[in-house]
Amino acid sequence: MKNCFYAFTSRIKYINRWSLMRNTTYETLSQHSHEVSVIAHALAVIGNKRLNKDYDSSRAALLGLYHDVPEIITGDMPTPVKYYSKDMRSIFEKVENNACSTLLDMLPEDLREEYEPLFYRDGSDKELWALVKAADKISAYIKCLEERKAGNTEFTEAESSTKKIIQSLNCEEADIFVKEFLPAYELPLDKLK
Repeated sequence: MKNCFYAFTSRIKYINRWSLMRNTTYETLSQHSHEVSVIAHALAVIGNKRLNKDYDSSRAALLGLYHDVPEIITGDMPTPVKYYSKDMRSIFEKVENNACSTLLDMLPEDLREEYEPLFYRDGSDKELWALVKAADKISAYIKCLEERKAGNTEFTEAESSTKKIIQSLNCEEADIFVKEFLPAYELPLDKLK
């Protein structure tokens, strides 16, 4: 149905992440997308200010905000399931592309072209998508830290493997963020001054 895009995407707040894990606090896809957007923006700013890059930091934030919107249709597929095999990943990629098409079909024709690059990675914004991927992993790592701080050992392995993934990205901006800004996520509220 036309003109349902915004109403449909607002339902992102009802999709919970980490569905196979016991959570002390549930994280919605909306919360995650906001955090990824903030971190992607930060990574772009770090790249521009510290590494002489020329990123469009606003665009990085926008890509981060929309990076998981297709999961409103597909749900948040747990990583062990999504990456179980090459066949599973290939099938899920087709499902995600179908979800993107379905969402775009909910927009009037004249607005669609503005949203297509937010759903399909066509080679443009390649550097920004790399920052979004790093931001996505950093956000996942932050969730693991929060769960550990709350005494939940369910996320111990996820914390370790996510940290290794971040280190393997070869993203200098992410390395800077992890070194300089991530330690503050371990602090209690009254120490965040």
